[in-house]
Amino acid sequence: MKLIEVKDYQEMSRRAAEFIIEKVRNAHAINLGLATGGTPVGTYQCLVEDHKKNLTSYKNVTTFNLDEYVGLSGKNPNSYRYYMNENLFNHIDIDASHTHIPQGNAEDLEKECIFYEQEIERHGGIDLQVLGIGSNGHIGFNEPGTSFNTGTHIVDLAPSTREANARYFASQEEVPSKAITMGISTILKSKEILLLVSGERKQEALVKLFEGEVDERFPASVLKNHPCVTIIADEAAIPEKVRN
Repeated sequence: MKLIEVKDYQEMSRRAAEFIIEKVRNAHAINLGLATGGTPVGTYQCLVEDHKKNLTSYKNVTTFNLDEYVGLSGKNPNSYRYYMNENLFNHIDIDASHTHIPQGNAEDLEKECIFYEQEIERHGGIDLQVLGIGSNGHIGFNEPGTSFNTGTHIVDLAPSTREANARYFASQEEVPSKAITMGISTILKSKEILLLVSGERKQEALVKLFEGEVDERFPASVLKNHPCVTIIADEAAIPEKVRN
């Protein structure tokens, strides 16, 4: 794992966007795995700014998001489809049919998981997967204890995850208790992974990632088994023991 230390959230966002933009410009076609939540918002803003200023094109880009809440339609403001449209897709020249997010309100959720997995494979897999990390080590919505062999599946969200996401809802009770998420096995099949980490509350997770064993009780630890992981973290997220 390669660690790139930056000053603050703004620099992390800019460096992450530059990393993605370089990949997009140098590839004839590319499949991007995208994340949601608070961490990548700044990165998406930088991508939009670059698109408007430098005309970087996304016409040959296909995207697959990590996850979606069960029970929410794409028109729900708290859905990740809505999030992606508002923060990125509506502001760049990507073909809407090239953007893939699990259908959280699908009639048959098990079939939706199988279909999503097949779509990723049909497009040749993910070239670059963008990830964040939860305080409990979750990647995507793969909570502690998730098997490293899982494909796209339905997950019960941990109380800590629902609490962390409650700021996007009117109350914690409104946060869905389940989600569809890419599995850890699916994430590991990505050719390259970019992990974004920001803020003091992620320090403990970063320590466990670097110093802990590979263990299903800390899902992000599996990234040690991937041959090409770049971590961009700001100063606040990096404790001295990791920096040294």
